[in-house]
Amino acid sequence: MRVSTARRAVASTSSAFHNARSANNATVNALISMVAEPSSAATRDIAVKDNICTTEWNTTCSSAMLKNFKSPYDATAVRLLRISGARIVGKTNLDEFGMGSLNIHSIHGHVINPHDVAERRSTGGSSGGSAAAVASGMCFAALGTDTGGSIRLPASYCGIYGLKPSYGLVSRHGVVAYADSLDCVGVLASSAQNIREVFGVICQHDYHDLSSASPGRRARVRDLLQQRFANPFGTSLHGLRVGVPQEYFPAELSPAIAHSTRIVLARMQRLGATIVPMSLPSTPYALSAYYVIASAEASSNLARYDGVRYGTYVPPDATTDVTRAAHIYALTRTQNFGAEVRKRILLGTYALTAEAFDNYFLQAQRVRQRIIDDFDGAFALPNVRRVVEEEDTLLVTSPSVDILVHPSARTLRRDPP
Repeated sequence: MRVSTARRAVASTSSAFHNARSANNATVNALISMVAEPSSAATRDIAVKDNICTTEWNTTCSSAMLKNFKSPYDATAVRLLRISGARIVGKTNLDEFGMGSLNIHSIHGHVINPHDVAERRSTGGSSGGSAAAVASGMCFAALGTDTGGSIRLPASYCGIYGLKPSYGLVSRHGVVAYADSLDCVGVLASSAQNIREVFGVICQHDYHDLSSASPGRRARVRDLLQQRFANPFGTSLHGLRVGVPQEYFPAELSPAIAHSTRIVLARMQRLGATIVPMSLPSTPYALSAYYVIASAEASSNLARYDGVRYGTYVPPDATTDVTRAAHIYALTRTQNFGAEVRKRILLGTYALTAEAFDNYFLQAQRVRQRIIDDFDGAFALPNVRRVVEEEDTLLVTSPSVDILVHPSARTLRRDPP
């Protein structure tokens, strides 16, 4: 009887999600493809960002270049969700190829924050469609990707929960690449419990993805966590050390956001957590390093889209010099890539040239390593991606912390008309 009641409740929720999709999507523009009917079965309705491959709908990456591309297979994360009984209900809008932070660079149009449609507030990007779908009640949860904040920022703007997992925990197999060394698949949902449920399904090793964390490394992390936190937290956070990095509270930070963050920190302190002010000194250089590295990798990844090997072909007109293949490729790429994508390809191509490689790309990689070193020094547990000896101790010494707390966005943004 209890199982039957639970199934009816899930089916009823699926019907509510369907009604929300029918009522809200025309205004919010979160979904670019979706199922026509509600499910009568007890399933979890999951939306999928449109740079993650699915077999039943085109995977466009919100780009004219891939407007006709239909994948012959599901991404690993999608396949695992289907095996668990979830129902994929649609593909969500995004900034073209994941490049953007406002979800305005899309052939499908802007995504509007469902909390303030009249004011045309931004959802953030690039996973803005996934965030808007969750925030407007269209699905139980949504998959997104995060290269430099593309899950965390939309979750913050839309007032929902977003998880960008550590690199390698969720398979990238079946995800259209933007920047391979930065791309991560994550989850957006209306509660932490919903995220935990979905993440528990997709957090698995995948031999199709060479960057997927091995079973041994995953076991090592579990062992370290069990040693550090032998007793799970209940209503008390006693023993938890919470770092507050000063570089993440700039002068431009909205007073309202700063106030909300202080409320969270004060509540954690009342529950027994220790608040530790700290510094991550390489943070000011992170954004510059990110743009150089991400753009360089994007330039390489998107070189394949020339209309011949991959992508939508644009036939040359009478003004095109067809004596050189490069001119035909250029016509296809110019017409099919949006302005933001073209800008990042140009930046990345320059960073990889012989004259700029040392001063830009290699320097950005050095900065990246310094940022990694900052975080390795901040956290109490060791970075298992580095060689960790068995005799490493887990003694926590100041100012090592267990987690960091900081705002995801400086301000709320309005979507340009």
